[in-house]
Amino acid sequence: MAKKKLNKNWLHDHINDPYVKLAQKEGYRARAVYKLKEIDETEKLIKPGQVIVDLGATPGSWSQYVRNKLSGSVGGGINGTIIGLDMLPMEPIADVHFIQGDFREQEVLVQLEQVLQGRKADLVISDMAPNLSGIAVADAARMIDLIDLAIDFAQHHMKPSGSLLVKCFNGSGYSDIVGKFRDEFKTVVQKKPKASRDKSSEIFLLGKTLKNPL
Repeated sequence: MAKKKLNKNWLHDHINDPYVKLAQKEGYRARAVYKLKEIDETEKLIKPGQVIVDLGATPGSWSQYVRNKLSGSVGGGINGTIIGLDMLPMEPIADVHFIQGDFREQEVLVQLEQVLQGRKADLVISDMAPNLSGIAVADAARMIDLIDLAIDFAQHHMKPSGSLLVKCFNGSGYSDIVGKFRDEFKTVVQKKPKASRDKSSEIFLLGKTLKNPL
């Protein structure tokens, strides 16, 4: 009964959420786009001509935003390269190279290299999150695993001067994640965008310039 009530409350909040309404109005696939938008506007992450990789891209709102930022004239393609990666399928987005699969697997990496053509990413963005069990220790471990994957990906596929933006949760294990970022990046910024729900422990970490590029 409590779960049913919880779902009903979530649905009510979701339907009345101003960011959900705005996403529908502006044609974005998810409200998460406004988290990236706010961070981008303050940190000036996305610039014409960049190579940008979107980890955990599905359903695609972050890739949509990046595409809009890199687009020139209407219908004139984009100035840059966008690569979306996810284990789940994603509806196509114009000018976005989408690769479905686990980026730890050779087959996926081969496809990635074909798109990169020897280039490295200027920016890696990750909205990846584990399926939460409600068990704090287990969930923290899963989150740390995803962060490790994103950092490892950045070390292999990002320019030394590039930036990595990841989603994480401010709870058990968070200080360890911040420590990992400080070990790997010269500048680390913590971000809690307005579009992130007040009751959510969600927070974003931005690492700029790799200390130990491979």
